[in-house]
Amino acid sequence: MTKQNCTTKIAPEGFGIIKWSAAILALTGLSLALSKRKALWLIFVPVVLWFISVIRFFRDPERVTPEGENLIIAPADGLVIAAGPTSVTPLEQSGQRVSIYMNALDVHVNRSPINGTITDITHIPGKFLSAFKPGAELQNEHNVVQVNTKWGNVAFSQVAGVLVRRIIFHGKKGWKLATGQRIGVICFGSQMNVYLPDNVKLFVRVGDRVTAGESVIGEFLDED
Repeated sequence: MTKQNCTTKIAPEGFGIIKWSAAILALTGLSLALSKRKALWLIFVPVVLWFISVIRFFRDPERVTPEGENLIIAPADGLVIAAGPTSVTPLEQSGQRVSIYMNALDVHVNRSPINGTITDITHIPGKFLSAFKPGAELQNEHNVVQVNTKWGNVAFSQVAGVLVRRIIFHGKKGWKLATGQRIGVICFGSQMNVYLPDNVKLFVRVGDRVTAGESVIGEFLDED
């Protein structure tokens, strides 16, 4: 088990909405302060709770990534809702899929699951169903990133959810990724999928909870 660094900061992707929420908080507080109706202060409570929840949502804790070039690491915090063979994959071969559902309380900073070079990035428009719903990984708007590694091709997808519906990915075709590096954010409840070739042994199953940048979800097998 890895030792987790307790240092937590705010993801820069959240600065805009945090500033917007802070402005609403300040204006609400000022308006209520000028009002003579004390009962209106009850309005301030949900505004404060919203502001706290926004800050908490964009928290970005440091993670200690396990060493091992052949390891595949969880790209997101959350609940494993699928793990095993799949017939639908961006890879030009049969493969496996690990799907991770992030609820609104999970850390939403995404991390690269493997070392490799980005070979393709495809944004696919779609619906905005609950990210927990079966089939959401294909029906919802999502971003598919394909990565070439020394063991084979890997792909991962960021899937939008039902709320804010915003996908942020930091990367371009040809960029080299390091396992565990920050690659983006999906806002307010979403799903992330990792598509792997058959020569990978999975270490997770449905119902497991994983931590981005730390939990090992599989490893490439040595080919003798």
